[in-house]
Amino acid sequence: MPRRIVQLLLGLFLYGAGCALTIEAGLGVDPWTVFAQGISLHSGIGIGWVTNLLGFLVLLLWIPLRQRPGVGTIANILLVGTSMQATLWVVPPVHGFVAQAAVLLAGIVLVALASGLYIGARFGPGPRDGLMTGMNARLGWPIWACRALVEVSVLVIGWLLGGTVGIGTVLFAVLIGPLVHVALPLLDTSRAPRGRRPVRAT
Repeated sequence: MPRRIVQLLLGLFLYGAGCALTIEAGLGVDPWTVFAQGISLHSGIGIGWVTNLLGFLVLLLWIPLRQRPGVGTIANILLVGTSMQATLWVVPPVHGFVAQAAVLLAGIVLVALASGLYIGARFGPGPRDGLMTGMNARLGWPIWACRALVEVSVLVIGWLLGGTVGIGTVLFAVLIGPLVHVALPLLDTSRAPRGRRPVRAT
């Protein structure tokens, strides 16, 4: 349990930091961050705080879907945006395409590692992932269709509000799945330690 708690908190902190790096790169961000960025531009509220608020609002959508949040769900709402905002305060602006591309890729890799950490801790899904699995369970739509509908919608709205859409958005979409696929098995706390076999009763 102590390992799982540390892994959850570290994963959520690094997730927000990774998203902040993609923002600082200025080459485009993931759909939900585009949405938060657009709202931030119009409201004057920091993008990290907007991310936390969006997480809470998305959680309310779980109610008609009859989804139950876990500890990890609540921690996600509180920590990811806070970490994002703190990282944006610390990391200076990035200039030049090479530096921007390097920071973008570092951010995507960090988000993938962070996803493996917090998902592998098994304390419940994030609010956005839970929304998609809830739609799948309640409406019977395929997961890919639920994800596409939600993410395309927030991407378009965020872009219309002034959020940054670009090559980074495409790279995030292409790379994040395979990278999480590599990270998750290495960090899944439900897996038995290698080389240890269950003891049989005699």
